[in-house]
Amino acid sequence: MKILHKAKKKIITVICCVICAVLAVVIGFQGVTAIKASTEKRKIPIYSVKTNDKKIAISFDAAWGNEETQTLIDILKKYNVKTTFFVVGAWVDKYPESVKALADAGHEVCNHSNTHPHMPKLPRDKMCEQINECNNKIKKITGVSPILFRPPYGDYNNSLVEAVKSSNMYCVQWDVDSLDWKNPAPKDMIARVTSKVKPGSIVLFHNGAKNTPEALPKIIETLQSQGYQIVPVSQLIYKDGYKIDNAGMQIKD
Repeated sequence: MKILHKAKKKIITVICCVICAVLAVVIGFQGVTAIKASTEKRKIPIYSVKTNDKKIAISFDAAWGNEETQTLIDILKKYNVKTTFFVVGAWVDKYPESVKALADAGHEVCNHSNTHPHMPKLPRDKMCEQINECNNKIKKITGVSPILFRPPYGDYNNSLVEAVKSSNMYCVQWDVDSLDWKNPAPKDMIARVTSKVKPGSIVLFHNGAKNTPEALPKIIETLQSQGYQIVPVSQLIYKDGYKIDNAGMQIKD
């Protein structure tokens, strides 16, 4: 009986050791995975460009309204300024004539997703679907496939930045927000934008903001009087041989 008892005890001890070993391996693997995930370098879109030239880009997001689009085109024409409009595919469906008017006026028409979702919530294949469908709609009207993508809500993750890159496009944000979507007084918008702009800045406006048409002429006049050249985003950024720092500044190698 003593021998049997000792044998059982030994078996139990061995089983416990095996269980502990398995748990250690599992926990260790999870720990390594967690550490790897936490230390994975975050991929960042282009927020601005490091340059010694007094050159900046003005951009507009077009997702819903269309009341001010033609007014903006007329203002920009008056000052001989070309900009970038990031349009949503659903907006293209609704206002194809405005997309054509933008392209005909020499503005850059680029991708702001197909339906304006929170892109990081989507699986990778759905991200690509959002990008490709909007690209196709824009190209059908303008004849040009966009090379720039701006995330809806400015919301992104590594998977989205990689999806944009895999589409041979550049993911672009902004470093100067006019906050025109909050409908600030034109004088406040003018002061905000002109005080924050620096060489290489990308400025964000919205085509449907009601006070932007009133503020825009003075903003352009002020920036031009300070020696700034206003160009579309694709003419501001570097296409190759660059890195992006933690603040989203694109820097030439």
